[in-house]
Amino acid sequence: MKEGRTVIVGDVHGCCDELQTLLDRIAFHTGDRLVFAGDLVARGPNSRGVLQIARRTGAIVVRGNHDAKILAYREALKDKKRPPVNLGKNHQGVVESLTDPDWAVVETSSLWVDLPEHDVRVVHAGLIPGIPIEKQDPKVLMHVRTVADGALWGERYVGPPHVIFGHNAVEKLQIHPWATGLDTGCVYGGKLSALVLEHGERVPQQATRRMEKIVSVPAARLYYDPITKNQVDR
Repeated sequence: MKEGRTVIVGDVHGCCDELQTLLDRIAFHTGDRLVFAGDLVARGPNSRGVLQIARRTGAIVVRGNHDAKILAYREALKDKKRPPVNLGKNHQGVVESLTDPDWAVVETSSLWVDLPEHDVRVVHAGLIPGIPIEKQDPKVLMHVRTVADGALWGERYVGPPHVIFGHNAVEKLQIHPWATGLDTGCVYGGKLSALVLEHGERVPQQATRRMEKIVSVPAARLYYDPITKNQVDR
């Protein structure tokens, strides 16, 4: 029997239907491993549905900045001495919709995950090249896009390991020699993308990676307008 694949998915942002379509497209099955590069929740229509898929599949979840935002709010509510962070309407709706099992998915997420059989590290946003992962600022791991000279951090990074990340939908798919960016802006009407690796497979060269290893499905519609910063109703 063929051993399971590793499927690493970019920012879902509550786009549950597109996530299920993507999993159907690649024929995701028992034995495959699902890894999320963060920002499972907020801005899209069904954050809870995404977390339910994560639970059902036993997915590995990396923490994104939007996941961290709702966690900070929940922790502040528990600690009555701390004022809750300011949440917008959409994030507030997510917080109110989640059950304890849903929260467990977010609470147990990691700032990064290493997949040594693929020589891969998964983070949400990226890292500062040259600094060991253990010494990276968590805010950098969840927010960084560029380095000091304005270049994309992935352009400057030299591995190993190969780093898979999301967060930066402005640049769409990023295919660097040692880094792959999978946020293709599904919630903004773009696509939801995943990198699919066979058991033990290393990330291939750029051309092969783009043509053979990345699978995308289109968004059903625009869910969040990045210009007005408002959720788009049907």
